[in-house]
Amino acid sequence: MAAGKLAENIMHFARVLRAAGLPIGPDRVVDALRALQTAGIERREDFYWTLAAVFLSKHEQQELFDQAFHVFWRDPQMLERIMRLLLPQIYGRIGVAEQAEASRRLSEALYAQAEEQEQQQETEIDAGVSSSQSELLQYADFESMSGAELAQAKKLIARLRLPIPEARTRRFRPDARGAGIDLPATLRASLRGGAQVIALKRRSRITRHPPLVVLCDISGSMSRYSRMFLHFLHAITNDRDRVHTLVFGTRLTNITRHLRNRDVDIAMNRVTAAIQDWAGGTRIGACLAEFNRKWSRRLLGQNAVVLLISDGLDRDIGEGLGAEMERLHKSCRKLVWLNPLLRYEGFQPRPAGVRAMLPHVDAFMPVHNIESLVDLARELERGKWQRQSGRIAA
Repeated sequence: MAAGKLAENIMHFARVLRAAGLPIGPDRVVDALRALQTAGIERREDFYWTLAAVFLSKHEQQELFDQAFHVFWRDPQMLERIMRLLLPQIYGRIGVAEQAEASRRLSEALYAQAEEQEQQQETEIDAGVSSSQSELLQYADFESMSGAELAQAKKLIARLRLPIPEARTRRFRPDARGAGIDLPATLRASLRGGAQVIALKRRSRITRHPPLVVLCDISGSMSRYSRMFLHFLHAITNDRDRVHTLVFGTRLTNITRHLRNRDVDIAMNRVTAAIQDWAGGTRIGACLAEFNRKWSRRLLGQNAVVLLISDGLDRDIGEGLGAEMERLHKSCRKLVWLNPLLRYEGFQPRPAGVRAMLPHVDAFMPVHNIESLVDLARELERGKWQRQSGRIAA
C-alpha cells in the first residue's frame, strides 16, 4: 500500500464503518492518522488494534469492526478498487463462508458508495416512490409482505417508540415548588440558621417510566408476526431502561440480554440461537405458570406494564390458562393483549384459550402491521382503558 494513499484509505474505511452504524466523525479519522504515525503500520496486528482503539467506543461494536477490517484491508489491489468506487468486485475474491459471516449492514455499507452515483440521478423519482411505499407499508399485513417489503418495514419499525407515561414512586426529591413539606430538611436548615427563622423545605414524589415486560408467542402460527415484533422490541430495549422480553412456545425463554446489543443483526442472531422451540407448538398456560413462578416477583414490581403477544391458540385447550392469566393480571399495573387475529372484522373469541384469557386483560388490540404498532404507542401514551361487555376497547 502506498504511503501517500494511507489518509484516503483511512477516510474511506471510516465511511464504511459509519454507514454500517458506528458513530464515527471526521475527528476520529484525524485521531487515527495521528495514532498510526506513533504506532506505525509495519505489523498488521498493530495496525488493527490502533484503528480499533480510535474507532470503537463500545465492546459490542467489536464484531462489526472485525468483519469490516478483514474485508476492507484484504489486499492493496482491493483498496485501489474501493478508491475507484468499484466495491462490488470485493466479493469476487471472498469465499461463500466469509460472505455468510459478514453482517447484512456491513454488506449494505460496502455497496453504498458504489450505488451512490446511480441514486443521485434518480433522486426525485426515488423520493416519490419511497414516500408512497412507506405509506402503503403502514397498512400492509406482515404475513402478506414480500422479502423486500419486510426489509423496508424493519427500517420503519426501528424508528418507533412506546411512550409509556411515567408513574409516581414512593421516593421523594427536593423541590422548591413541591406540594409536600420535607420535615427532616427543614429541621436541618433551621439548625444552620440558629432556629430564629425557619424556612420550610418542600419535596415532591419522583416519577419514572414503569418497567415494560413483553411475553411474545413464537409458535408456528405467530412466526411471521413475532419476528417483526422482535425488531420493534430491539428498538425499544435500546431506547429506554427496564424493558424485559420473554418468548414462549412450548417453553419460556428470556431474551432480554440478547436484545440489548445495539447491532440489530447480532442481536437477532443471538436470539435465534437462544430459542429452541421456534415455530413449534404452543403451551400458553404452562409457560405463563412458569413466568408467574420464576419471573413475576423479579420483573413486575413498580407498576409494570405487560404486553402479551399471542393469537391465543393453545395446544392444551386452555387448561389452567384462566387461573394463570388472573394471577398475571393481579401482579402488574396493566395487561395488554396484542392478537393478530383481530385484523379480521368478524373475529369471535371461540377458541378455549381465547375465552380463558379475555376476561383478565385491560386492553385487547390487533398487532399485524406498522399502523397497529403506532396505535399501540398512542394508547399506551394515553394510559387509559375501559372494559366493555367482554371485549376490551381502548
